Amino acid sequence: MVPQADDASGASAGPTEVVQPIVTPAPTPTSMPAPQPSPPPAGPTTFVFDGALTQGGWLRGQAPDGTVSARLGEQELALDEQGRFFAAFDRDAKNTSELVASLADGRTVRSPVGVSPRDWDIEHINVARRPSGASEAFMRRRQPELDAIWDARTANSPSDGWQQDFIWPVTGRISGRFGSQRVYRGEPGSYHSGLDIAPGAGTPFVAPADGVVTLAARDEFSLEGHLIIVDHGAGLNSAFLHASQIFVTEGQQVRQGERLGLVGATGRTTGPHLHWSIKWHLSRLDPLLFVGPMP
Repeated sequence: MVPQADDASGASAGPTEVVQPIVTPAPTPTSMPAPQPSPPPAGPTTFVFDGALTQGGWLRGQAPDGTVSARLGEQELALDEQGRFFAAFDRDAKNTSELVASLADGRTVRSPVGVSPRDWDIEHINVARRPSGASEAFMRRRQPELDAIWDARTANSPSDGWQQDFIWPVTGRISGRFGSQRVYRGEPGSYHSGLDIAPGAGTPFVAPADGVVTLAARDEFSLEGHLIIVDHGAGLNSAFLHASQIFVTEGQQVRQGERLGLVGATGRTTGPHLHWSIKWHLSRLDPLLFVGPMP
């Protein structure tokens, strides 16, 4: 037996006690959750829009979030991926209209739109209106022209020119205003459907906004002469009449400010000028409401 050593006091030491240190286990690292993408901001709960809310005018806006389809009155609206749209009011539009949206959850959102009336340039003439019947020979020539114009006006081209602020296609003297009309002994004649600009023969004119050329009549039409129609998308299009020369071809995409042709006096006209008309579906619009003051 191994003798035990005495401690300093002479007392015999007992068995040695080994004290294990208390070990606190390290915390198990917790993995941080992956950051989740923020949900996209919700769209508007009703229609948001602005523009020229008057006869012959227009509006641009955004449909309510969740819209499946929308319309102005009875006219369906073309919505882009963000729910944005273009709409407009005919020269003879009533004082009120309504935007209507059908939502994915089955709800319907309605938004009334006030359309202010305008004082048109009406000239009363104390003579009988001349008969306007067309001969069969004329209509045989005219009908294919009307069909071509209809097809060009109703084309559904992939263009977002309707989103742009329009520019003047040409500058010069205004020789005819949209909406003006003669009344012959109480019988109204047809109103002027566009804006006439007379800068002088041979002056180049340009596209007021991006679009696709849907008609370029190099063979003169009986009334319009050399005619160009540009589709700006969303049912909106421009027509340019009486050109002396055409620089574009059908199907061509044009950019705002790109030359389309030269001002002329082809077709039925009393002198060289550019007749610029704008339509949204079947509604005729006032070009002056699309552009700022003439530079």
